[in-house]
Amino acid sequence: MKIPIGIVDDKSQNRMLFSERLNTSDDIEVVLTATDGKDFLGQMKVLDFNDRPAVILMDIEMPEMDGIATVQAAKLLYPELHFLMLTVFDDDDKIFEAIKAGADGYLLKNEKASLIVDCIVQLSDSGSAPMSPRIARKTLDLLMQASIPKMEKEEKEKFDYELSDRELEILKLTVDGYGYRQIAEKLFISSHTVKKHIANIYHKLHVTSKAQAIKIATKGKLI
Repeated sequence: MKIPIGIVDDKSQNRMLFSERLNTSDDIEVVLTATDGKDFLGQMKVLDFNDRPAVILMDIEMPEMDGIATVQAAKLLYPELHFLMLTVFDDDDKIFEAIKAGADGYLLKNEKASLIVDCIVQLSDSGSAPMSPRIARKTLDLLMQASIPKMEKEEKEKFDYELSDRELEILKLTVDGYGYRQIAEKLFISSHTVKKHIANIYHKLHVTSKAQAIKIATKGKLI
């Protein structure tokens, strides 16, 4: 059984081209074409459930109602539909906007017809999220960039132990191998005071030994 699809694009040449290319496949049948999101939603209203497309190839830039707004509205009305964005754009903002709106995949219009057909079949059969290789790489890069500030914040919070300047100074000397008496002599304070600072350091770092304190100090770049 062929997969019924729809094509939404404001350019008649594009609609005709993709219809011709995809209708040659044994797996695909174009059952709907629309000039924009408003036209698409209007046609969907009057179609019987059994006559509806299963996958929609959706252009992004359209004058009346663009693809992202259309997907967002249609997902609420027809949650069973799969939307495959087919566009010339690989703009960062457009990718994320489309995904947030509910797009199931994102392909460039210059992909081979065979690849588009394969993606439609995958999407219909397994609900996988097909993407052009260039889009997939860009999306991964964007996700990594978005995660870096969060990671940096978590690392900062993780290693922010609120040590005082004196405690940091003593911790550094401890890491450098100085003992209580040597630290006391170097800082012109008593050994008893050094011990009190060390106890406070251990408490703030949640450790019970010099080795543990050194490990956290070096790992967290406290010194």
